[in-house]
Amino acid sequence: MASIVLAELIGVKIFSLENSLGIKPFSFSFFGEHNLSLNLSVGVLPWPIIFILTDVINDYFGLKTVRFISIIAVVFVSVAFLILYIAIHTTPESSWWIGSNTQNGVPNMQNAYQSIFGQGMNIILASILAFFIGQMIDAFIFQNIKKITKDKYVGLRATVSTLVSQLMDSVVVTVVAFYFLSNMSLGMALALAFTAYMYKFCMALLSTPILYAVHYIIEKYLGKEQAKLMREEALLT
Repeated sequence: MASIVLAELIGVKIFSLENSLGIKPFSFSFFGEHNLSLNLSVGVLPWPIIFILTDVINDYFGLKTVRFISIIAVVFVSVAFLILYIAIHTTPESSWWIGSNTQNGVPNMQNAYQSIFGQGMNIILASILAFFIGQMIDAFIFQNIKKITKDKYVGLRATVSTLVSQLMDSVVVTVVAFYFLSNMSLGMALALAFTAYMYKFCMALLSTPILYAVHYIIEKYLGKEQAKLMREEALLT
């Protein structure tokens, strides 16, 4: 829940992955946009945690529980949206606070506050839809692969379900938030969605060893027989 809410709140910032890693930026063309590099919303940073926990919950408690938690997450994000809206539209203190950061290049704190959190509200609106769709697709694919493979190949079902669901999530949230609700061009929004998906693709692959480690810890805690029984029962929910 913390990762989901944080992803919504911080997602307004776009960062350069290459510069952050200290490597030379790439240059490629996509959807009519040229000289693109791996510029991503910082909202992608908590997503590996969400990938892993969604698949673990699905594996031990089933699709119904994932659906329930996804609904609760949407409620959490909606409450955050309401509180942000109220916070933005309260009357600011004008004698000190508005100009309190002028020396740091922020002459009007209310404008800065509204610019950051107001645009963040666009992210929240878009991601409520994208997150719920993505989680349902992820859980559905995960469960069906699990039924076919008879509780084997946890890495395979986790990776495939994540890759398919996050393609939908990345496109929906980026296009709605930055194209429909902001002033970004469609080509740039699609390019941003593509780079976000590439990041999530790589994170899904890199997270596989962590997923196995989490399963190992759970089995050590519950015992192999109890863990296996829970995974089998999860297929029925």
